[in-house]
Amino acid sequence: MLPTVSKTRSTPSTSRPNSMFPQYLRRIVKWQQMDIEYTFWQMLHLCTAPKVVYQHTKYHKQTKNQWARDDPAFVVICSLLLAVATIAYCAAYDHSAAHAVFVVISVLLFHFLLTGVFLATCCWFLTNAYLREEAPNSHVVEQRVEWLYAFDVHCNSFFPMFVMLYVIHYFVSPLLVAHGFIPELLSNLLFMVAASYYHYLNFLGYDVLPFLERTTFFLYPIGVIIVLSPILILSGFNPSRYFMNMYFSQRV
Repeated sequence: MLPTVSKTRSTPSTSRPNSMFPQYLRRIVKWQQMDIEYTFWQMLHLCTAPKVVYQHTKYHKQTKNQWARDDPAFVVICSLLLAVATIAYCAAYDHSAAHAVFVVISVLLFHFLLTGVFLATCCWFLTNAYLREEAPNSHVVEQRVEWLYAFDVHCNSFFPMFVMLYVIHYFVSPLLVAHGFIPELLSNLLFMVAASYYHYLNFLGYDVLPFLERTTFFLYPIGVIIVLSPILILSGFNPSRYFMNMYFSQRV
């Protein structure tokens, strides 16, 4: 009789995240175990050639038998860069040290980590519930998207948006927060490009998984952004002034 594989059998993609996560958290405080050079290589290529990064994700799956990173260096470095950028904004626009501490903590928690956890959880649930290909027969091992991989995809997508909306935006913010049509136009275009690129990288992250189908779903928000941007411009909405006033209302 031929051996069979039960559909309920534990697989690397479903059983490993539970044992991976504590180890992943422990490595956050161990710099000697992080590959800093490779992390900066990923960050550079996410801005210039993101498909190369996800090609390496395939190699990681072949060598580590998991899609998610086991190295928290990307999250740590991204958090540090975000904190430095926020401190720069506070130095230029804030009015008190105590408020600056609040801004840094809130940006790290809400703009990156908690928002990332929420979006990663939504994408993780959506892909596993609706976008997985049906197994052709009972002998094929069922594959699922790892939650940590969904969080990796968010982090990858967030970094180029960070470069545009925190770094580039910082240097041109005196122009973008000014009154007038040109600042409104440039601000909306910058936010439109950043948000669209985020969703494009989100699509690449899930499209690389061979057991998912209909991943073009992750490109749909780009169409919504393109439709909404002219409406926001014509209505006089300036996203730079809106978000800067949210944190630095006395200086903008």
